[in-house]
Amino acid sequence: MNDAVRSRQPLGSSSLPPAPAAGRRPGRGRTPLLTLAGLVVLCALVTVSVANGDMPLPPVEAVKGLFGAGNAGTVLVVQEFRAPRMAAAIVAGAGLAVGGALLQRLFRNPLASPDVMGVTGGASFGAVAMLAAGASQAMMPLAALGGGLLAAVLLGVFGWRSGTSVTRLVLVGLAVQAGLSAAVSFMVVSFPTELAGSALQWTTGSVYGRTWTEVWSAGGAVAVGLALAFVLHRRLAVLDLGDDSAGTLGLNTHTARLQVLVIAIVLASLAAALTGPVAFVALAVPHMVRFLAGPPTAGTLALSALAGAVLLLASDLVAQYLLPVSGLPVGVVTATLGAPWLLVLMIRQSSSVNRSAR
Repeated sequence: MNDAVRSRQPLGSSSLPPAPAAGRRPGRGRTPLLTLAGLVVLCALVTVSVANGDMPLPPVEAVKGLFGAGNAGTVLVVQEFRAPRMAAAIVAGAGLAVGGALLQRLFRNPLASPDVMGVTGGASFGAVAMLAAGASQAMMPLAALGGGLLAAVLLGVFGWRSGTSVTRLVLVGLAVQAGLSAAVSFMVVSFPTELAGSALQWTTGSVYGRTWTEVWSAGGAVAVGLALAFVLHRRLAVLDLGDDSAGTLGLNTHTARLQVLVIAIVLASLAAALTGPVAFVALAVPHMVRFLAGPPTAGTLALSALAGAVLLLASDLVAQYLLPVSGLPVGVVTATLGAPWLLVLMIRQSSSVNRSAR
């Protein structure tokens, strides 16, 4: 009987706290304050991003140039060379963070994230394959989305079994991510010299050289995905009650879970179309937001998007200006932060599984 009851619970449900009861939302009052603080930090990072470079600019002039005012040379430098990179980091960070928050809440497991489960690796594979076919940059979001869906299919084929644990899915996802990353690396080294540089970002993750065409094509789709994620928030809240209760309330749980899963994959894949396989953001941001703001709400989902944008933009600035080696991609910084984080989470997850087995 106990096994039957556990089999109907969300996978990995013991790893995350249950949804709070109605009228009792710890940390809810902190969400507006944290959002305001995040906006202030983001504005400061945007100013630093557009003011610094090979030709440093006064912050006030750089901000004016961002909005098309001031000296024509300043406007050209800021709007055409610096702003697309900054915008790509913001859009990708928001998409990755919300995608990770959706997956972790859907599976009720802290290890569930697009970069751990192979989605970003699949997106990179799709983008590089399209690049090898000679497609335009505007087609990259579609190619990345196709690659992300391919990774999800592979994860389902090799990792999903009736009643399986999320830990198994994560391990299979890591294998899928590694395999697709190896395929990307093979294609990159096989490319002619003129294509190898363009494809290099898909091995580590980078926002260098982004253009407004790429930002608008992927960014517009990410904005739609974020809007759909907020629309699905109520369904996620009902799913938190458990399948039996959700079914009693009239929710088709299988359809709702599929919708949330697809939106998470779409957001992560489109973000990867701009940056390549950037690690850590989708994995860590939902944990940070839960720690600071409490259990998930629509407000914390918005805060996750903001925190993801701040984290990725800050990481890019660190890669550009604070490391002794110049020209490092942002993926190196996020991977350096993410590796120990993932190790700690897997150890905690294993300990939780062992305790529940006893």
